[in-house]
Formats: sequence, structure tokens, C-alpha cells
Amino acid sequence: MTPLAIDFENLHQVLRNLYQEMMPLCGDMVGVAKGVAGLGALFYVAYRVWKALANAEPVDVFPLLRPFAIGLCIMFFPTIVLGTINTVLSPVVQGTHAILEGQTLDMSEYQKQKEDLEYEARVREGKAWLVDDEVYDQKLADLGITDMGEIIGMWWERTWHGIKSWFRELVRDFFDLLFNAASLTVDTLRTFFLVVLSILGPLSFALSIYDGFQSTLTHWLSKYICVYLWLPIADLFSAVLAKIQNLMLQADIAALQDPNYIPDSGDGIYIIFLIIGIIGYFTIPTVAEWVVQAGGGSGTSGVNRAASFGAGVAGGAAGTLVGKAVPRGGGENGSSPNGRNLATPNHS
Repeated sequence: MTPLAIDFENLHQVLRNLYQEMMPLCGDMVGVAKGVAGLGALFYVAYRVWKALANAEPVDVFPLLRPFAIGLCIMFFPTIVLGTINTVLSPVVQGTHAILEGQTLDMSEYQKQKEDLEYEARVREGKAWLVDDEVYDQKLADLGITDMGEIIGMWWERTWHGIKSWFRELVRDFFDLLFNAASLTVDTLRTFFLVVLSILGPLSFALSIYDGFQSTLTHWLSKYICVYLWLPIADLFSAVLAKIQNLMLQADIAALQDPNYIPDSGDGIYIIFLIIGIIGYFTIPTVAEWVVQAGGGSGTSGVNRAASFGAGVAGGAAGTLVGKAVPRGGGENGSSPNGRNLATPNHS
């Protein structure tokens, strides 16, 4: 690994540490969120109880537990919400990173094997002095003053070979720098978005108690998961590029094993895939939205339907238990104290 790559790896580690160090700031927002949630819970419960009493309907207790459940999540937001989500998604990050590391190790081995075969091919060609200083010095020592023309020819060919290699290395390092910069840009934006969502998450939960803002909760969850998946998707994308390079190196190794093959040091294909990687990194947010619909649309409609179904079943069970536990204050046929049947609303 080059020093440049090591520096970029350190920067990625700094971003990961930054996210961990910013998490305690959630506590500063929890106090505000508890106040907003408490006021919202008061309006939420009072409105539904008043509406049920005004319509002479039984009070459904289960929906009234929603603001209290959200309030519990707000009070222990870093542990219950962030801790649970990160614990569930961290194996995905570790798995994709392991895939990337496996491909990278294979690529390093193939690259070393290719360099050895290129040197052997130069030896077979009789031009090992192009890439080996010791062989070049020994070749000059074997030549005499009468071989000045050959010495000048060797010097020029070696110099031109060095210039071409230097220029190819310069172009390759430039695009490698852009590739690493694109990766760092995506990781920086991911960290920034996660920090913002984590710090303001309690407020989003508190606002979801109010009527008209219920979708804020599912939207926050889907957006957090979507942004969190940027890193594993980026690792998968890098693993695909590394696999392509492995296949290219295997093809080069197979060609270099042919005694009649003359090696070509061009890096054009490698640079092309670096450009593809630079462009591809900025499509990661779009790919993440294919996995989790962050707009609160069709991707979360199934979750909403399942949650509504579960709430209905649990609400029915809770209503049955409450009905059995609370004695009726009226007549024998389920009437209220004023003699009106609770199952039949008064339309007068």
C-alpha cells in the first residue's frame, strides 16, 4: 500500500471516530425533544379521549400508548434507537468490508506475480538493463570505448523508457488520487448526514407524535438506514472494481507466461476503470435508495401497513382485556349510566 493510500485510510478512520465522538451530543437535544413530545402527547391523548367521549364511543386505549412509547425512545435515544439500528446494520458493514479486503489481498498477490513475470520477460528479451540498475551497470562495464554507439543507444532507450514510466506513473497517481478523493467525499457526506440525523433524531421522534407529522418517524428511520448503507455499498462497489482488476491481472499473467510475449507497460485500462470508479462513487446514494426507500413512499408503505395491522390486532386484544377488567356502570345489556347503549352512537 502506498503512503497516499495509508493517509486516506487514516482519514476514513478519523471520520469513524468523529461519528462516535459526536453521539453524546444527542443528550443535548433529548431535553428539548422531551418537552416537545410531552406537549404533543398531551394534545394527542386529550383530543382522542375528548372525541371518544363526545361521540359516546369507548376509548381505545392502545393507540393512546403511542406517544408514551415514542417518549421512551426519546429518553433513551442513543441506546434504544441508535444502538439497536447500528447493532443490526454493523454485520452488513463488516461483511462487505471483508469481501473488499479479500479482493484487495488477491490483487496484491497478482500484482507481485505480474511484476516478477515482467522482469523474467525482460531477461528473455535481453533487455533486463531497462529495469534493473545492477544489470545496466554491468552491461556498461562489459562494453568498451569502441562500443560508444551502443552505449549511447542503451542510455537513450533506458532514458526514454524511464520517462514513459514516470509519465504513466504520474497519470496513474493523479487518477488514483481522484478515486480516493471521491471515496473520501462520499464517506465525509455520509458521516455528516449520520451525525445530523443522530443529533436531531429525538426532535424528529417528538414531532411524529403530532397529527400530520406521523410519517416523520418512518421517514427518519428510512433515511438513517439509507445513509448508513452508503459504506457497505461503497465497499461492494470497490470489491467489484478490485475483482475486475484481478481478472485483468490474471489475463496479463497468463500472457506473460508465454515465452514469445513481449510485455507492455501501458496502464490505459487501469486508468479507465479508475475513471469509472470515480463516477460510480457518486451513484452510491441512488443505489442505497433502491435498498431502502428514503422518501417515505412505496418503500415504507409495506412497513406502514404491517404496523397498522399489528396495532389493530394489539388494540383489539388490549380493548378486550380492559373491557373485562373494568366493571360496567350501567344496566345488564352494556348500557351507560344514563341508560344509552355504548355500541349505538346518538344521532339526535
